[in-house]
Amino acid sequence: MMMKRMGAWMLLALLTLIGEWSGRCYGCLEEERIGLLEIQSLIDPDGISLRHWVDSSNCCEWPEIECDNTTKRVIQLSLSEARDYSLGDWVLNASLFQPFKELQSLDLGYTRLVGCMENEGFEVLSSKLSNLDLRVNQFTNDKSILSCFNGNLSTLKSLDLSDNWLTAGSGFKVLSSRLKKLENLHLWGNQFNDSICPSLTGFSSLKSLDLSFNQLTGSGFKVLSSRLKKLENLHLWENQFNDSIFPSLTGFSSLKSLDLSYNELTGSGFEIISSHLRKLENLDLSHNIFNDSILSHLRGFSSLKSLNLSYNELTGSTTVNGTFFNSSTLEELHLDRTSLPINFLQNIGALPALQVLSVGGCDLHGTLPAQGWCELKNLKQLDISGNNLGGSLPDCMGNLLSLQLLDVSENQITGNIASSPLTNLISLVFLSLSNNLFEVPTSMKPFLNHSSLKFFSSENNRLVAEPAAIDNLIPKFQLVFFSLSKTTEAFNVEIPDFLYYQYNLRVLDLSHNYITGMFPSWLLKNNTRLEQLYLSKNSFVGALKLQDHPYPNMTKLDISNNNMNGQISKNICLIFPNLLSLRMAKNGFTALPWLRWIFEITASPAPFQIGLAIFHH
Repeated sequence: MMMKRMGAWMLLALLTLIGEWSGRCYGCLEEERIGLLEIQSLIDPDGISLRHWVDSSNCCEWPEIECDNTTKRVIQLSLSEARDYSLGDWVLNASLFQPFKELQSLDLGYTRLVGCMENEGFEVLSSKLSNLDLRVNQFTNDKSILSCFNGNLSTLKSLDLSDNWLTAGSGFKVLSSRLKKLENLHLWGNQFNDSICPSLTGFSSLKSLDLSFNQLTGSGFKVLSSRLKKLENLHLWENQFNDSIFPSLTGFSSLKSLDLSYNELTGSGFEIISSHLRKLENLDLSHNIFNDSILSHLRGFSSLKSLNLSYNELTGSTTVNGTFFNSSTLEELHLDRTSLPINFLQNIGALPALQVLSVGGCDLHGTLPAQGWCELKNLKQLDISGNNLGGSLPDCMGNLLSLQLLDVSENQITGNIASSPLTNLISLVFLSLSNNLFEVPTSMKPFLNHSSLKFFSSENNRLVAEPAAIDNLIPKFQLVFFSLSKTTEAFNVEIPDFLYYQYNLRVLDLSHNYITGMFPSWLLKNNTRLEQLYLSKNSFVGALKLQDHPYPNMTKLDISNNNMNGQISKNICLIFPNLLSLRMAKNGFTALPWLRWIFEITASPAPFQIGLAIFHH
């Protein structure tokens, strides 16, 4: 009897599991799948943006959907840019989203939303909703906003109303009484002036506030800073602030990140900030009119990790005296397009925690010093591009073993990279040597062991022909971007053999090199992910042999100015269905009788553009 009862219970459990599985055979629950298809029919009736929403497919695998791994219920739904704009303005019936009982995140950006139907606001959504994105819509006034926020949304923590052409009004004061737990509020790109500030004081739980790209002057910030005591991130870029804003910011005692870029700040009175914002970790002051005096006031930020002073009027005189280099916490320093002396790099070693250093376009002259900057053992990103640096790379640079990104382009640095310290930097992911006086071996042998290398650019250098790497020296890297164009003294050079082993290339540029030999058809065969291929102004011969299978990723192909011949396959538009630019002029190709066929295709604009490229390029 006991065995029979146990068997019955097992059978019942099995039937229950089968029933649950049947109800979730499409990945998400049946009611939610039906709800999603109803949304699709309403906002994308032609099935263009939401073409992956197919009735018989697993809706949890649709790109715009994320389901809970256990319950299989929809927890994230992104409809950004999914609605057909030709449908006009959208007055939302929020009950569309009622089937989604566990929805946590909803993105309705770029949908021409102007408001909600009466008594059908967002409060009917899931009681678990925490993130609501309404950016780039047409909520132009208080009434349009409040029509969607009729009741309490106690679970909402993040709201994005950016770029909606909103002006200041009482609506946000009402909104703050309903969104008691809101932590993140994004309002950039509207038409707010300082009158918005009192209306925001009710958001007492705010941790992040973005008021960038508005018309603020700062006169209302004192009342705001006295109320938002939990605020940690404040973004105010591109407004109309001058130095009078500084005293009004001192009340934000919990602030960790402050962005004041793209304003009209000179730095007068800035020292009051450093004496109050003791927890500040990230400070962006770029694109203002600060001078050297700002540097002496930065010592008070004892917790600072990231500092951006790019595009200001610094000369570096204070920096050289050492008054700035006393921070043991600074990890990122951006000084692009300021004026600095070369001995700046000798003093930078006093920032032992530095991981990112960007001094592009700083008018640095002379040769790179063999001390200071080479001591930054934690450095991961270094940009010294666009200066006037000459000489060779110092040997001490080989100590920067943590370096992942290096940009030394747009200088006059010399030397054969095969014997340079670059060979030691095996952690490099991004390397740009363009527009210098380097000697670059075609074999890429110095970098064969750089297994992390993804991006390599060496335009306008000298290409040095070397024997191809033997088979047992197959490169360990898999490049995504490789440019070796416009090199000098590159006559009678053959295409680098190491490219045969690159299977992840998206962009390959070998143009303007006078490379000889047969057209490398294996490039297309081995690199099905190629998006852009530039081989113009070389000396390739032979026919353009194409594989039968399509290359849907290819958008630009340039084989002009070579010595190739033969006819181009009339299937070229099928092989490259998304090609936008094809250049093949100045070769020996015979007449193309099928060219007329290209212009008869009306399904896509791409073939027409291809035809123009053939004629005009």
